[in-house]
Amino acid sequence: MYYITWFLQFIHLILGNMGFILLGGRALKAIHAEVSSSHSPARLQWFIAATGAIYFVFAYFVPTISAMRNWLATSAALTVAYDVALLAILLKDGKSNKQKDYGVHGSQAERVFGAFGAVVAILVCNTSGLLPEIQSTLRKPVVPNMRRALLLQYTAGAAVYYGISVAGYWAYGAPVSEYLPSQLSGPSWVIVLINGTAFLQSIVSQHLFTVPVHEALDTQLQRLDEGMFSRYNLGRRLLARGLVFAVNALVTALFPFMGDFVNLFGSFALFPLTFIFPSMLVLKIEGKAAGRWSRIWHWGIIVVSSVLSVVTTAAAIRLVVHNASVYHFFADM
Repeated sequence: MYYITWFLQFIHLILGNMGFILLGGRALKAIHAEVSSSHSPARLQWFIAATGAIYFVFAYFVPTISAMRNWLATSAALTVAYDVALLAILLKDGKSNKQKDYGVHGSQAERVFGAFGAVVAILVCNTSGLLPEIQSTLRKPVVPNMRRALLLQYTAGAAVYYGISVAGYWAYGAPVSEYLPSQLSGPSWVIVLINGTAFLQSIVSQHLFTVPVHEALDTQLQRLDEGMFSRYNLGRRLLARGLVFAVNALVTALFPFMGDFVNLFGSFALFPLTFIFPSMLVLKIEGKAAGRWSRIWHWGIIVVSSVLSVVTTAAAIRLVVHNASVYHFFADM
């Protein structure tokens, strides 16, 4: 069980980093398109490479999750700026756009698979895959603090998060892009602001998800009796961080529809990590001491999550196969 959990978590964290690299690349390309007078904008792959390099620099000089505490306020400010600016343009576009199509098109099978694909996309966007470790932290006052943080995130945070999504659907209808800033009408300076804040915030966010991978490599490669910024450890960290981001940026540039692969691995990795394994831990620890309704509840979670994992994985595979037939390697999307 330990090795299965470890593998699922690390593959999700690595693929999540690739998704962030793709997001950052698209944001930089959108900024370039607004400020450049060239009629033939640079390919997406150049911006993916630039994003990987910037992520590498940040990860190199902010080596641990503890070192991120000074960046959390900056991340929050960037998020607020992004949300406010994006919502303002969405409201403007929604009022001016009179031709909106809210219909769900396609065959019955396409709509069903699309719905399950949306389920796994929601899961990927709302969990890190580290819930087993979080739930294993039982010592007070960690539990009350964790509950308060989760309550805030999944009430106020979710309201803003999904509020923006609903506003985008209202403004543009069913054809709305998965990357909302690509459909904004302007003005140009606001589009640059929105994409700029999205890119800068992604630097901090991707590091939060990838730092467990970095720290695992540091534990194996560095001298633990020396400081993080000793000459030996700096050299080893340069090698480890450089390898991680070089590979991730290359794979992201190779498959510009990397988000589909994130959903694919998220479908069969995150359902076990988020729902199945924690319920199994509760049943294992409490055993027969757990009440009847508690056992029914957790077994229900295990069964339903297992079914959803299978179905959403099938939907994700279908989407990957479709996009693989449409796009070629290093496609400029």
